[in-house]
Amino acid sequence: MYLRAPIKSNMQKEVVLQDVVIKFAGDSGDGMQLTGQQFTNNTALLGIDLATFPDFPAEIRAPLGTLPGVSGFQIHFSSNRVYTPGDICDVLVAMNAAALKVNLKSLKKGGKIIANIEGFDTKNLRLAAYPDGVNPLEDGSLDGYDLTKVDVTKLTREALKAYTDLGIKERDRAKNMFVLGMIYWLYNRDLDTTIEYLKDKFKKKESILNSNIDVLKAGYYYGETAELFNSRYKVERAKMDPGTYRSIMGNQALSMGLIAAAQKSGLQLFLGSYPITPATDILHELSKYKNFNVRTFQAEDEIAGISAAIGASYGGSIGLTTTSGPGMALKTEAMGLAMMLEIPLVIVNIQRGGPSTGLPTKTEQSDLMQAYYGRNGEAPIPIISASTPSDCFEMAFEAVRIALQHMTPVILLSDGYIANGAEPWKFPTSSSLPTIEVKFKKALDKGEEKFLPYKRNEKGARPWAIPGTPGLEHRIGGLEKQAETGNVSYDSENHEFMVKAREAKVEKIADYIPLQTIDSGAEKGKVLILGWGSTYGTIKSAALHLQSQGKQVSHAHIKYMRPFPKNLGDILKNFETVVIPEINNGQLIKIIRDKYFVDAKGYNKIMGVPITKQELVTAVEQYL
Repeated sequence: MYLRAPIKSNMQKEVVLQDVVIKFAGDSGDGMQLTGQQFTNNTALLGIDLATFPDFPAEIRAPLGTLPGVSGFQIHFSSNRVYTPGDICDVLVAMNAAALKVNLKSLKKGGKIIANIEGFDTKNLRLAAYPDGVNPLEDGSLDGYDLTKVDVTKLTREALKAYTDLGIKERDRAKNMFVLGMIYWLYNRDLDTTIEYLKDKFKKKESILNSNIDVLKAGYYYGETAELFNSRYKVERAKMDPGTYRSIMGNQALSMGLIAAAQKSGLQLFLGSYPITPATDILHELSKYKNFNVRTFQAEDEIAGISAAIGASYGGSIGLTTTSGPGMALKTEAMGLAMMLEIPLVIVNIQRGGPSTGLPTKTEQSDLMQAYYGRNGEAPIPIISASTPSDCFEMAFEAVRIALQHMTPVILLSDGYIANGAEPWKFPTSSSLPTIEVKFKKALDKGEEKFLPYKRNEKGARPWAIPGTPGLEHRIGGLEKQAETGNVSYDSENHEFMVKAREAKVEKIADYIPLQTIDSGAEKGKVLILGWGSTYGTIKSAALHLQSQGKQVSHAHIKYMRPFPKNLGDILKNFETVVIPEINNGQLIKIIRDKYFVDAKGYNKIMGVPITKQELVTAVEQYL
């Protein structure tokens, strides 16, 4: 049943929309992440701009039906340019009572709710902490919304009754495909992309493959024949720069950027890492690319991971370690060692809510101070930051370039919002990427009597000599080094000289990075919204909105956090007020005030979720 050709109904008209925000929400076992990802891929292939926000529960397996166990996936897609996953939702798909309770506050008044009836039985209502006898689907509390009740579980089982080899639990696992098929029908999509995905995923499990395809089609044709919806909707292609695009998540783009940099430098990429949310996917992704001379090592702990990466760098490879805030805390002594050795190393921190274990699956920008100062002694390390999922490619490439050409560890900051979010990416070709020039010292130069491992070039960088190179033997270790020779030195004046030399090398990187630009708005005016990292989309949306009202608002976004671009101070002086929104308690603002003596104003949100466009618009308006 449900597999016949669709019948067009005169009752269902097609409505063209410009913007839609959908939130898929259910128990962490309901497959909402997969549903959202498949809808995202389908949307991207149609040339519609999008941004996503996966929202994971912190517990690996919270009790079924409970509020902590709710998993969500939000997608904003539009025929206009999209910069955020949306402030509020137009559609909420709620697979159970807990999903409705957690997410109703983010649904606009009059918005559409598609509720799975089976998820609102007595047990689910109790688990979601509704009072006895209260069912929101029946008590009129949702009268302000467009409520559609569908018995997804029953219909899924009915569609699979011929699959006698599958148990009830196996059949119920396919209910997310029923929902996806129904949403595909509602938004005038075809099923081909998801069917191809299922064929690839379950090619060795014929019964599972066919059952999922049948349920997907069942949901699609149910939307057609049940006449629960008065209209179907369509969003046209976005007006984007011509080119070939793909949907990309932040951790995927970051992994590709690292591989591309390794290829363009001609060096092996070595990852020493320990699994930690939300950075683990980089380890998973890089492990697939041994054919590109990528080597991955899952160490026994964070310290072993970075120590192995330091060894790889000392041996002439690109050493890389990935982690999140708690892992950064464990790696600090080894980061100081890499800084003292002055060898190239890339340290990726996918930030999450803290402190300590904090909010493992929620986003935050709270590790900037840790990146700046989180080591003993005077230990400056360059810091760069990615702004969007696709930007992770460029900044990962740049992290490798800086590390190799300036002989220094580099910290690359991303966060959970960027790492797990997705957007269309107009990806580059290999030929369009610059070569990263690497020079190993292979012998003594003419007239050079002995090797001086800490003699600096015009960038302040020392030579990179591979261990075992005849005539270039040199001492390494964490003890202070005598200038040029690298011998152990306890001389006080030498220590001060080396501290300042290492700092000067980091500051000199400003000569080799782009100048700061204004992202939108005038070069001078009343308010500059200054941001970094994942606040990019929100700030851009808010700035464009205020500019459309004739307000004197500009937006600048920093990617190079240490050192700052050389012209940043001049830009700040051109505005009456500088507003710095951050998903922390005010970290960049302290550094800006300290360095440029600018009385910047902060807007801070520390709830594990991004700042919304409307929140920021309201905050900035008080300075106009």
